[in-house]
Amino acid sequence: MRKLKNSELDRLSVEDFKDTKKTRLIIVLDNIRSLNNIGSVFRTSDAFLIEKIYLCGITATPPHKDIHKTALGSTDTVAWEHAEHTLDVVEKLQAEHVKVLSIEQAEHATMLDEFTPKANTTYALVFGNEVKGVAQNVVSASDMVIEIPQFGTKHSLNISVSAGVVIWDVFSKMKALS
Repeated sequence: MRKLKNSELDRLSVEDFKDTKKTRLIIVLDNIRSLNNIGSVFRTSDAFLIEKIYLCGITATPPHKDIHKTALGSTDTVAWEHAEHTLDVVEKLQAEHVKVLSIEQAEHATMLDEFTPKANTTYALVFGNEVKGVAQNVVSASDMVIEIPQFGTKHSLNISVSAGVVIWDVFSKMKALS
């Protein structure tokens, strides 16, 4: 088995990426502190053709060298917008018939492995602050709360890891529906 060279990866150009049909997923970052986490979410969002990222509250916006370091240019491909209040974004998306899913540990949460997306539905995945998680008012306003099953002693994942796990899982389930 031979590793592929970068030239063999059939990568989209920035222009082709922007013209490509996107996955019906939107990412909402609720007050993320780490610039590296923000960049990592951009890179994951590029990999799975995410429609848009909302950067809310204190979440930093491109251009920034620490976001760029982990985003590797994906801030040029993935559409993004800053909003002062996460709850405003949630309400706007819901008015557009987007189903909002907070990724959090909460009462009556649906475990990620038990979540089945519906066909022809756009979902927004809300990821929260590294210390406080998704704000309670956002969790309360969400259509559903999804929890990543964890079995060790910490029951805590870095937000960029959580985003990678959830985006891949939901993307693969949605792809199976099409």
